[in-house]
Amino acid sequence: LRPDAIAASGARNLQRMMREGAYSLDARTILPSRTLPSHTSMITGVQPAVHGITWNDEQVAAQGRVRVATMFDMADSAHLRTAAFFGKAKFRHLIHDDAPDDVEAPRGLEVVLAPRITQEVIHYLRFNEPDLLFVHIADPDIAGHSAGWMTTPYRWAVRRADAAIEQIRRAAVRRFNGDVVVIVTADHGGHGTDHGTEALEDVRIPWIAWGPAVDPGELPFGIRTMDTAATALWLLGVPVPERWEGRPVLSAFKAGAAAAGPGATSPP
Repeated sequence: LRPDAIAASGARNLQRMMREGAYSLDARTILPSRTLPSHTSMITGVQPAVHGITWNDEQVAAQGRVRVATMFDMADSAHLRTAAFFGKAKFRHLIHDDAPDDVEAPRGLEVVLAPRITQEVIHYLRFNEPDLLFVHIADPDIAGHSAGWMTTPYRWAVRRADAAIEQIRRAAVRRFNGDVVVIVTADHGGHGTDHGTEALEDVRIPWIAWGPAVDPGELPFGIRTMDTAATALWLLGVPVPERWEGRPVLSAFKAGAAAAGPGATSPP
């Protein structure tokens, strides 16, 4: 998701989350700005040189699962419940035996689009209370590759993703009586019909935090995709590993936002 696509597509729900929450339209992903390496950094808090996933297709049989701990593993070690809904089979590289506790991911060439994954998440939240929930929405990426980033089909895909995020946000608010933090970000941008380069259109991503614990306003430059995992753990009161490059985005939250736990500290 390119940050400039939010306004260009009329993604009104994301725009409202930005007004009510904390946001940056100038965060950065890793290099190569590809889907699987980027998502792996997003949930492990480290660069590809550390987590080892540099390919961008499903190779679980040959390569196995990611060999470093994910935020799901760290939360699981703190006896928290985790869940993930992935839209592409290659995300199976990110699933370990014990974490996430609840997971949905397609196999083979199947891709789960926003309408279906939204209904799956809403149904799940009717009966479950995860401490950490990750949802991957593939629609903008698929439209970007097929029609081009910032084209009319791409902007329509962004609007579908925007509607899906809003439905999931409302379901989470209902389930947890409003006591939630929603983080919306992306693995990469894109230009033409591809991504993966050092071009700003590829590496610049949005980072939006919404919820009662969030201190509203535009965030300073410097947020990286690795910071997402660190922020999630910090909010849950789980210690952030010192070896991680990712750090919690403390400026996005009010004092006392983090859960009471061994890793919880409040922003100044």
